[in-house]
Amino acid sequence: MQYNVTVIGSGPGGYVAAIRCAQLGFKTALIEKYDTLGGTCLNVGCIPSKALLDSSEHFYNAAHTFKEHGIDINEPKANLPQMIKRKAGVVKANVDGIAYLMKKNKIEVHTGVGSFVDKNTIKITSKEGKQTQITTEKVIIATGSKPTPLPFAPFDKKRIISSTEALELKEIPKHLIVIGGGVIGMELGSVYARVGAKVSVVEFMDNLIPTMDLSLGKELLKVTKKLGMEFYLGHKVTAVENKGKEVILKAEPKNGGAAIELKGDYCLVSVGRRPYTEGLGLENVGIELDKGKIPVDSHLKTKVDTIYAIGDVVRGAMLAHKAEEEGVLVAEQLAGQKPHINYNLIPGVVYTWPEVASVGLTEEQLKEQGKAYKIGNFPYKALGRARASMDLDGFVKILADKNTDEILGVHIIGARAADMIAAGVTAMEYRASAEDVSRMSHAHPTYMEAVKEACLAATASRPIHM
Repeated sequence: MQYNVTVIGSGPGGYVAAIRCAQLGFKTALIEKYDTLGGTCLNVGCIPSKALLDSSEHFYNAAHTFKEHGIDINEPKANLPQMIKRKAGVVKANVDGIAYLMKKNKIEVHTGVGSFVDKNTIKITSKEGKQTQITTEKVIIATGSKPTPLPFAPFDKKRIISSTEALELKEIPKHLIVIGGGVIGMELGSVYARVGAKVSVVEFMDNLIPTMDLSLGKELLKVTKKLGMEFYLGHKVTAVENKGKEVILKAEPKNGGAAIELKGDYCLVSVGRRPYTEGLGLENVGIELDKGKIPVDSHLKTKVDTIYAIGDVVRGAMLAHKAEEEGVLVAEQLAGQKPHINYNLIPGVVYTWPEVASVGLTEEQLKEQGKAYKIGNFPYKALGRARASMDLDGFVKILADKNTDEILGVHIIGARAADMIAAGVTAMEYRASAEDVSRMSHAHPTYMEAVKEACLAATASRPIHM
């Protein structure tokens, strides 16, 4: 079996790379170790977590906001098994869709672990141990990442769990302890808080979602406290122990003070993810990892001229859409085209409610760079649309160059922020000024009016509705 391009890994980066290669006329193979396509994102990541987030939000609204809307119902009960079942159906539909796209684009799928024999030969080992070999002109590594355990608290998959197990719980926790106040911890923590669990979040940094603009983390802290979530910021976890039906966590303030002890029935460890490169046989082609990641050049080519790598196994944010863009970039380069990626304009999203979304530079980064900037803020509570939907929490924050007015960062926390951030990406891709956006007509009433008003605030400190 000979191919022009072989992709190892069928997550968003891998399957998109395979499709684009096939569209460009390459005979393409896709190797996936699991029986289903889609990788972490479709199977145990982005898609299933959003399904549970949506289900829990519906439940929360039924319990807390329906009456205000004039909808009288009996007291709702959270049916977690049905939520998990619905999530599984959503996953299956998406996975089946990827399988269809492989057939449509005549991509040959091989199930098993792909490892290098040499730079043009890949051995595929099935779960039954059967081995086959294929030859290929080019290879794209897209094997993704997996959850990072704490050295003193390995995942037992029963009480000390990763995000994978958190998506399959058989019961609503009485007390869920979450280690890590980043994206995964806040998303899954909010799922279980909304359906009635006590949730405690322990975070080493002094802010939630610390990689984003600090103002977003401060607002997210405020609004998620309304769910009853408890937070221990600036705390270092020192021990986690499974006591059978109970988990005991010990932590101490990193700047000194009294230690704390938390007891819960589950502990979700969400302190990040690490590249998954086991079994690739990189040593057979002379590729050495750098801090766990595969080194690549600006074209995403490794030191071996036939081998490329994309997504979570290379530098940069571990985001599905970043991996997709890189997959397309490599495919189009192989076809002689000249694509580009602006890594500063890869948006980040947290799918809590309200949602959090960000693109470009944060205020902290601008200060660090010594760049002169101005700020435009506009609160959701001043929006007619937000009042109508009762989504009053949050704001839009625009950062613009003080001298040129070019938009340097867009940071949103509020209803539909995940969709709204695309407007920020578009504006910044075309290097729009805050005034440019403020002079564009925005439909009324919409949440997007907050972006226009924030740009007005940045341009001339003259928002209309505040």
